[in-house]
Amino acid sequence: MPAPSAGGASRHVRELLRRCGSVRRINQLHAHLVVHGCLAVDAAVASQILASYCAFPGGLCYARHLFDGIPDPDRFMYNCLVRAYCNSHCPQEALRLHRGMIGRGILPNEFTLPFVLKACARAQTWGHGMATHGVVVKLGFVGQVFVGNALLHCYALAGSLEDSRRFFDEMVDRNVVSWNSMINGYAQAGKTREACSLFGGMRRHGILADEFTLVSLLFACSVEGNLEFGKLLHCHLLVSGCPADLILGNALVDMYGKCGNLLMARTCFDMMPIKNVVSWTSMLCALAKHGFVDAARDWFEQMPEKSIVSWNAMISCYVQGGRCRDALDLYNHMKSLGLTPDEFTLAAVLSACGQHGDLASGKMIHDYIRARVNNPGVALFNSLLDMYARCGQVETAISLFSKMPSKNVISWNTIIGALAMHGRAQDALMFFRSMVSDSFSPDEITFVAILSACSHGCLLEAGQYYFQAMRHVYNVKPDLEHYTCMVDLLGRGGLLAKAVDLIKDMPVKPDVVVWGALLGACRIHGQIHIGKQVIKQLLELEGMSGGLFVLISNLLYETHQWEDMKKLRKLMREWGTKKDMGVSSVETNDSVHEFGVEDIRHEGSAEMYASVDRLPHHLIFPHPLAVPPELLDVE
Repeated sequence: MPAPSAGGASRHVRELLRRCGSVRRINQLHAHLVVHGCLAVDAAVASQILASYCAFPGGLCYARHLFDGIPDPDRFMYNCLVRAYCNSHCPQEALRLHRGMIGRGILPNEFTLPFVLKACARAQTWGHGMATHGVVVKLGFVGQVFVGNALLHCYALAGSLEDSRRFFDEMVDRNVVSWNSMINGYAQAGKTREACSLFGGMRRHGILADEFTLVSLLFACSVEGNLEFGKLLHCHLLVSGCPADLILGNALVDMYGKCGNLLMARTCFDMMPIKNVVSWTSMLCALAKHGFVDAARDWFEQMPEKSIVSWNAMISCYVQGGRCRDALDLYNHMKSLGLTPDEFTLAAVLSACGQHGDLASGKMIHDYIRARVNNPGVALFNSLLDMYARCGQVETAISLFSKMPSKNVISWNTIIGALAMHGRAQDALMFFRSMVSDSFSPDEITFVAILSACSHGCLLEAGQYYFQAMRHVYNVKPDLEHYTCMVDLLGRGGLLAKAVDLIKDMPVKPDVVVWGALLGACRIHGQIHIGKQVIKQLLELEGMSGGLFVLISNLLYETHQWEDMKKLRKLMREWGTKKDMGVSSVETNDSVHEFGVEDIRHEGSAEMYASVDRLPHHLIFPHPLAVPPELLDVE
């Protein structure tokens, strides 16, 4: 940024300011100049003092105080403050200064506009950004590469990738920052193919990729799970000699971990000369993503430093692995250490409460949110909805849904799914109609919930209508889950022939769940002929569960197919197939207890079974006077 011309006094002040190493020393010089009246007569000196304040952390308030006392600040002063406010995470104030600058008739230049656009991106004031674009064009700065890069960055962050790409293609002068802005925009939007294509174009134009290019591309590979292209990027990094700094090393660990190559993730981690908490957390997330729960916990315990992201990753790992009690215990341990959970922590723990059926803990977390979280986000509200629904508190979920300040598609899907899960099919359809009338577009998950509601509510005509409407009205392509719901719906309605035809017309190969739904319908309606065909299909598939074998066995038993039953049980023995134990849970005194058939794991199981053994006596003979006289031993 060019400084204004200055006389001898200005050069002397500039030299003194160069020696000032702190805000305190600038304060002392500032006070000296005020006492001697230098600032009142020399605007160049005031500009230098202001710029020096802006260059030091903690000096912005002094700079603003000085600026407010200058009757006619010039463009250089405005530029200093706009840049300082933008870089100190006060973008709104930077934009207010920009408006005040134009209001005084001072036009911005190529040093003002990049920081104004950066402030627009940080404050997410896209209208101001578009207006600034107009100013850029009008003042003739559209060809300035730094201004152009700021415009690209602003449009990319706004999600206007088409506008950003159009401007990028029209740029006459592009540097590596220009290409990086576009590649990062596509990567953040999950458009990996476009990001990789741009990387190829960048190389064809002779622009050398830097670490920021590679980090963006590795992030895109992580999102898509594109291990092959990630390996090519790693090779390019090694061949080009690009220094693998901390950020790039973390990106490599993250890419290999999310793409499933844990060995390479660990190798990259071990080769990093310097590691930070992000490095350790990336490895933790890699172990968690691929289900190595105990290994993840061991890694978590070894971490020299833990961030809130580390705790969240470990809690989420337990939740995804179905170890909800461990997740809740870790959350309580985190709280006992004085750590403050964020919204991601609370959402994960609410999911654990919902899966575990722990309503008491879920309510305690809800109370914590009400007391400690200001303006909770929609994702946290959605987690609360899901928790209450899973714990059987549907009315509470509906009440909470109605009070939500804002909703998204996930909110509607959660409440519709809750109603479907609890057999309230008509209510689910009513909420679906409200969702559409409120201009929310239903997605694949919405229709799984709707078709499931129709199936459990025996709403055959409604289910058939919505299955057709999802394609022809809402442009949602049905997948395996939707076909499974329809097979179940038709089967429950006794239309087994239609269910068979639907399976034949499926664009994807039916899996065990689809055939299992049809088999369950065959058992309900005693259709042994179709049932035998289904059994044949099931036995050809891998992944047969013990539950399906029991379903087949029950069908054969109820239709007196004794020989086939013997063959099936022999097959089960040969395959070593066992039915997973069904588990029931009971909540007493704010604690959840789980039980299975003939389960003796609980510490109070002996007393429980003794009580159960006494139950028949109390039920048959509740009181001596109630015993029938003919059973009394009377002489």
